[in-house]
Amino acid sequence: MAPIDSDDNTTAGEGEELRAGRRKAARYVVPVAVMGVAAATIGLVPALADSGDPDLPKVTAEQLIEKIAKSDVQQLSGTVRINTDLGLPDLGGLESGLMSGMSGSPGSGGDGEGSAADPSAKLTELVSGSHTLRVAADGPDRQKLSLLENAAEYSLIHNGKDVWGYDSGSNEVYHSTAADSAERPGKDAPGKDAPGKDVPATPKDFADQALKSIDDTTSVTVRGTAQVAGRDAYRLVVEPKQDGSTVGAITVAVDAETGTPLKFTLTPASGGAAVVDVGFTKVSFAKPDASTFDFTPPEGAKVTEGDEAGKRAEAPEHGREAEGDLAKGMDGLKVIGEGWNSIATFDTGAGGGLPTPSAGGDLGDLGGFLGSFGDQVKGDFGSGTVFKTRLVNALITDDGKVYAGAVTKDALVKAADAAQ
Repeated sequence: MAPIDSDDNTTAGEGEELRAGRRKAARYVVPVAVMGVAAATIGLVPALADSGDPDLPKVTAEQLIEKIAKSDVQQLSGTVRINTDLGLPDLGGLESGLMSGMSGSPGSGGDGEGSAADPSAKLTELVSGSHTLRVAADGPDRQKLSLLENAAEYSLIHNGKDVWGYDSGSNEVYHSTAADSAERPGKDAPGKDAPGKDVPATPKDFADQALKSIDDTTSVTVRGTAQVAGRDAYRLVVEPKQDGSTVGAITVAVDAETGTPLKFTLTPASGGAAVVDVGFTKVSFAKPDASTFDFTPPEGAKVTEGDEAGKRAEAPEHGREAEGDLAKGMDGLKVIGEGWNSIATFDTGAGGGLPTPSAGGDLGDLGGFLGSFGDQVKGDFGSGTVFKTRLVNALITDDGKVYAGAVTKDALVKAADAAQ
């Protein structure tokens, strides 16, 4: 994909410099974007810590999947514990800032005018580490999610057409308007325009994504029972039949009465601790009090309106233009392979590989840093760098092509060779 041409008011020299800046920015944005996409699409639960094996009627895997599909819980409240260990290096908080920038959130901009309460930036904290959430829902028009921190709390509240984000640490508020209920993609979604709507936060969010992957390449079994948050549950186990996937197994604890997923655990093929472990520690299916979803900005709080933040985010910065170039490249995204060995590939148009320290500036420094934890590989496709997590790996070739999936490094190189 060719860089966007400069307009008629830009000189040839200025245009070339601008295009070069975009290409450099795009090269460092790609691996960071892959990390963010990996964390967001994998899902965000402790490995099943059974407090007993209740005696429940026998069910088949098909019956249990059908029970999940028919589950129609409209009201619930509870506490969810999330542990995520993708095996990413410690970037000292750098990854959250960069992934926030990828989301286009004003809070990640360099102008200092963003909101610390913007959910598109705040919820990237769920990408790694351990977190405790309080969740509540009362039908499709009222939900609340609170992220509990050491000395502060962040809440995302959807009530009717209003979506509020509040960060108690900074006393900042973010406000936007959700789409009409009739336009919402799902009964539990806070609205298609609501910030943070794509961030999974409960075992059901993760289980829904995992169950979409079930096909002829998948083994699905019921393996015993468990107690989760004081409720009897069945254990549904989903495993790849194919070799080459980094996924070992997905275990979903399904509430025996309601069919609601209570816990989701994803373990890698390489063994060790779970990559993703999300589960209720407390749960109630009673209707939450209506006041749970009330919100009024506290006195003295800084309030940022979503439409105002969006306008600020349109500043013509090289990094933001590079994101636009990257998005255009992803318009041509293709999926090769099948089942658990599927690999997503697209061309960023940013040839030349990662920026190096000789490129100068922050881009060069960051490119060298990212390259330090990537593996250099060669093949019929040429050369490139493989960035690895415990689950999702990505090959970025020196001519700007990306191959990413929950597959091994060898599988990525083979896919890149086959594409020549």
